Amino acid sequence: MTNRKEEIISATAGLIHAKGYESTRLSDILSEADIGKGQFYHYFSSKRDLGIAVVDYFVKTWQRDLIQNILQTDDSARKKLDTMLSWAIQYHETQANMHGCPFGNLALEMSEHDEVFRQKVNGLLHDWIESLENVMSELVGEEPLKHAQAIVAQLEGGILLMKNYQDISILKNIADTIRLHYLQK
Repeated sequence: MTNRKEEIISATAGLIHAKGYESTRLSDILSEADIGKGQFYHYFSSKRDLGIAVVDYFVKTWQRDLIQNILQTDDSARKKLDTMLSWAIQYHETQANMHGCPFGNLALEMSEHDEVFRQKVNGLLHDWIESLENVMSELVGEEPLKHAQAIVAQLEGGILLMKNYQDISILKNIADTIRLHYLQK
């Protein structure tokens, strides 16, 4: 992939995260990436083509940052869970505005309308839950999948509330509750 194509994908990722896929217009992309239509169509056949590349970009980033660098390390299960929660908070604290989870946003916006988007988002959520299930098997023993699904649902729900209220303390409270339940034993 060329550097310019990667720059366009990265610029568009920020737009889609902030505005959503449907609300991001081609003119927004051209302006943010500082390109013309000809250059856009040199790299992408359509906005949808670029949108799918953006989802792949998010997946690659989260696979590395969350799954490989946190959940699949040699750290203890307690450390992995605690680090994941801290990572989620830090991820949202670094945003100028709290736009929410890119996967949660895309799941809400696109899952019913575009099967390719749905499958890609589903793939990342599946990998996250599966990796967390392995962590939870060390912490709880029985029914680790249910615990992993519950934690992801709590985090995504907390992120949705945080986004709506524009208040990071909501996500911090959710993380504290998860820590209290699983890490204070």
